[in-house]
Amino acid sequence: MREIVNPTHSRTTHLDRDERSLGRYGSLGIIFACFTTMTLLALTGCSGGSGSAHPVDTSRAREGLKTALDHWKSGKTPQSLSSSATPMTVQDFDWESGAKLVDYQIQGDGEPMDANLRIQAKLNLTGGKGKAKSGEKTVTYLVSTSPSVTVFRDM
Repeated sequence: MREIVNPTHSRTTHLDRDERSLGRYGSLGIIFACFTTMTLLALTGCSGGSGSAHPVDTSRAREGLKTALDHWKSGKTPQSLSSSATPMTVQDFDWESGAKLVDYQIQGDGEPMDANLRIQAKLNLTGGKGKAKSGEKTVTYLVSTSPSVTVFRDM
């Protein structure tokens, strides 16, 4: 007896179907395991700490800004503050472009924002190149005190 095979129909057995479904579910299992592992790693990485920055020491921040501006007014560079008696990091584009600080006035006590003190100062500048222009302008600084004092000009 000879079996006639119809070329338009493929012959599948219940074993073939089980292997295909096992392959499909096996892939889903691997994807699920990877997703679960990545989620657990992300959650454990995010839970290390209180979740908030150290609050700013407002009096130390105001003193840091005053020290930085006095340094600028005396003709020193921002980099010289990193090795001063009160080491700090300072960034101000006008200062770095060579503008001279003739005078300044810190305006108010500032506003604490997590790890920073947001505080305004009125600057009286001369010289400089690029964007630095002579004259008076009011600018905002972000001053941090932890782990060290940093003074950055807000954009």
